[in-house]
Amino acid sequence: MTIIDQLEGFEILDSRGRPTVKARCVLISGVVGEASVPSGASSGAAEAHELRDGDPHRYGGLGCRQAALHIDTEIAGAVQGVPIHDQADLDTRLIALDGTPNKGRLGANAVLAVSIAFCRAVAAERRVPLYQHLAELVGAEPALPRLTVNLFSGGLHAGGQVPVQDVLVVPARAATIDEALSTTYAVYQAAARLARERYAYRLLRADEGGLAPPFPNAEAMFALAVEAIEAAGFRPGEDVALAIDVASSHFYRDGLYALGGAPIDSADMIERVAGWVDAYPIVSVEDGLAEEDWPLWPLLQERLSGQARTVGDDLLCTNPARIRRAIEAGAADTLLLKVNQIGTLTEAAEAWRLAREAGWQVTVSARSGETEDDWLADLAVGWAANQIKVGSITQSERLAKYNRLLAIERLDPLPLEPWPAKRLPGV
Repeated sequence: MTIIDQLEGFEILDSRGRPTVKARCVLISGVVGEASVPSGASSGAAEAHELRDGDPHRYGGLGCRQAALHIDTEIAGAVQGVPIHDQADLDTRLIALDGTPNKGRLGANAVLAVSIAFCRAVAAERRVPLYQHLAELVGAEPALPRLTVNLFSGGLHAGGQVPVQDVLVVPARAATIDEALSTTYAVYQAAARLARERYAYRLLRADEGGLAPPFPNAEAMFALAVEAIEAAGFRPGEDVALAIDVASSHFYRDGLYALGGAPIDSADMIERVAGWVDAYPIVSVEDGLAEEDWPLWPLLQERLSGQARTVGDDLLCTNPARIRRAIEAGAADTLLLKVNQIGTLTEAAEAWRLAREAGWQVTVSARSGETEDDWLADLAVGWAANQIKVGSITQSERLAKYNRLLAIERLDPLPLEPWPAKRLPGV
């Protein structure tokens, strides 16, 4: 039983300089827990609703003062001084208080900030690491996640120079987080040098820190990633693999995909994606089809099976109802888990359980608009995520999570599951 003595909300700025929400939860014991929440640029239509002020004269309407005020007033009034049994009890109260399917009244940004701040305060009161407390919430054995780190970006994360949103480095053979980051650094530096030579490109970065040269097409993006792996002294597909976030919903119009050139239909899009997987050391494909192209997702999953993970982000939105539908249809085999897509830790835990019970993998993901709060690293470890997707290794809001993983690894050496090698044709 826990009692909240004080609850406060604040408007702060995220990594894009836009407002987001931070909550401060003080328990009756005097223990304090704080948490700030991220915001996405590439957002699925089924995501929980971020409440914005809408005042065009302040942050272009993106202010979060109203969401923060809801924490100070209505949410605090409902949960302060009331015995809270556990995390699920708090989150259930928050969901009922909001009363909408997408948390649109109080704002998912307000609700999630309170949910995580309370979790952090309870962990501190129990004197256990946050990842251990989170593990106990779902009955998991903590484990370190495999890193997937942004190398090149396009789409909504950069200037749209190529439709594909992200190419990520997967240090497949690294035995530790420390080795994974060292490997990634070498590949990133090689990629930056090659981009300068090939495109006379200054070191400009996208929202999540990925490099964003003016690639003529997606294939050039993948090819330069492979070249960077080799230039860094690693074997593509063996030592270092690639993951891609296609973010197909953002170039899907009237049943067709605009990848450059003549638009293609869903069947051709599947073949295009499968061709990439065949030709390059790609072991994970996120949102290879649009979020509402449901009939074709099982065909994509079948086509990629045994070669690459089929990851649902916009398709699933960490929403249990959509995950159940995808499991029944055989539409994916990996959940991209973004807690702010659903709005509370308890609902995110349900999404996690559904994925695990279906035999899926789970990738815990940050957002393009992040803060220097590091709770996501603890979540990935506590929920034994197979992968974590934080962004690149160049910006403090990303490095905070990587540094937290390094700290956890140093204090508590946990297992890091290897990624099976992928041999390229002719190798």
